[in-house]
Amino acid sequence: MSPRTNAPSSESSSPPREWRVWFTRASLGALALALVFLPWWGPRALATLDFFHVRKIEFDGVRYADPSELVALLALDTMASVWTPLDPLGERVAAHPMIVSAVVARRLPATLLVRVLERIPVALIPSALGLAAVDAEGQTLPIDPASTPIDVPVLAAPDSALLQLLDRIRSGSPALWTRLAGARREGTQDIRLDFGEFDLRARYDVTVARLADILPVEADLAQRRLRAVEVDLRFRDQVIARLP
Repeated sequence: MSPRTNAPSSESSSPPREWRVWFTRASLGALALALVFLPWWGPRALATLDFFHVRKIEFDGVRYADPSELVALLALDTMASVWTPLDPLGERVAAHPMIVSAVVARRLPATLLVRVLERIPVALIPSALGLAAVDAEGQTLPIDPASTPIDVPVLAAPDSALLQLLDRIRSGSPALWTRLAGARREGTQDIRLDFGEFDLRARYDVTVARLADILPVEADLAQRRLRAVEVDLRFRDQVIARLP
């Protein structure tokens, strides 16, 4: 007589399969909920770990501002985590008078990177305490020219139009900017720019492209071993070079 085997019935196998289906669905549901709420609970959980305590702060874009002052504005204690909200930190740094804006990013596991946009000095003007650095908007900057060398032109007095022009030269023509020593108004329509070897006369609304017209004239004079003591751009489509 051959041995008899009992094939498992469908009734006996249904409960295990149903349990597995239920467990799979429950697991997927829990994972979905975890992903949905990750932005809320993830940083809170990670912030409690010593591994993510801030141990280093780096700055990008800082030239004139004092980094120690920026660190103080962050107001982070020794227990601060890199998972602390970043927007408030950027707002604190942007409160510094040298800073236009600041964005803070994490560099895991323990570094905060602060990218800043600084106010740029475009001129020195006389003040009660000596020469003061100002930006294109005329805002006085907390820079001491005696301790921080600043290679910018000198203005006899605050002048918003001249400051805006200087800023355009700074950003649009570095070759001219590095040579510019001073600027002043002459009457209501004209300005005089001091380029060291010569003065340049122009209208107060002169463009950077128009100022660049002096460069080929200079090159031509140099080939002939001549130099100008004054260059005049006040007349349309002309560059008048006055020789010694």
